[in-house]
Amino acid sequence: MNHTKSHKKILITGANGQLGCALREESKGFPKNEYIFASKSMLDITSKPSIQNAIDVHQPDIIVNTAAYTAVDAAEKDVDAAYALNETAVHLLAEVCKESSIVLIHISTDYVFDGTSDIPYSEEVEPNPQTVYGKSKLAGERAIQSFKTLTYAIIRTSWVYSAYGHNFYKSMLRLGKERDTLSVVNDQHGIPTLANDLAKAIFQIIPKLDMATKGVYHYSNSGKATWYAFAKAIFEYSNLTINVLAVSSEAFPTAAMRPKNSMLDCTKIVNTFGVETPLWTEGLERII
Repeated sequence: MNHTKSHKKILITGANGQLGCALREESKGFPKNEYIFASKSMLDITSKPSIQNAIDVHQPDIIVNTAAYTAVDAAEKDVDAAYALNETAVHLLAEVCKESSIVLIHISTDYVFDGTSDIPYSEEVEPNPQTVYGKSKLAGERAIQSFKTLTYAIIRTSWVYSAYGHNFYKSMLRLGKERDTLSVVNDQHGIPTLANDLAKAIFQIIPKLDMATKGVYHYSNSGKATWYAFAKAIFEYSNLTINVLAVSSEAFPTAAMRPKNSMLDCTKIVNTFGVETPLWTEGLERII
């Protein structure tokens, strides 16, 4: 396939998910490309014939894989299902992309790290996942990297929220209408990332992604927050008066351990592709 042409055919998996919806919205700003938004019913990435069929029919230059098993706590029991979608399916996708000379952009997560660092994680840091979700996502990254001739970008992100799907932002707005007081954890640090900003960054890297720039990248908005600070900002910008109490993680035991530090260092993606990482508060203001 000819990757030098400026017009690209981009197939997006998991099209009805949070990032899939954001990509659909942001694609309007990149009208040169042609887009195929493939929902689960249209493309089952756990089936090689289904992947092959989608490629034969649509002939994409690039596949952006947003499909994943993301139920972090459920994954602790549902191990096989998490690995089926986060590793096995990703391996199949990478294999077919390699065979058809298709560029693969795959979304990964801060959960590949142990969350104990005092500083934001760069791509140089050795992953050390502590959960089934994190381990299965890392296995997916490794599957992609095993294909030496594949052009790919693995983009790790964190604390993604949007107007679509299930996420912290939507939960807070819902709870804010039901209650006067909320307790939110204040000892986990990260950067809330607007799915639309991540989507825009993906479209910005596409023209410059090749064998020289392929690899692992981190993308999040900039600044820093805790879930407590994020919740307070959501209510402030929404003009909702809620009493938000700061509590420790111990107050909310979960099946999967949450990272204390999810902050990602995005220097590499900014320097390589010139993408923007707006302040997380600006993203929040925009969505509200």
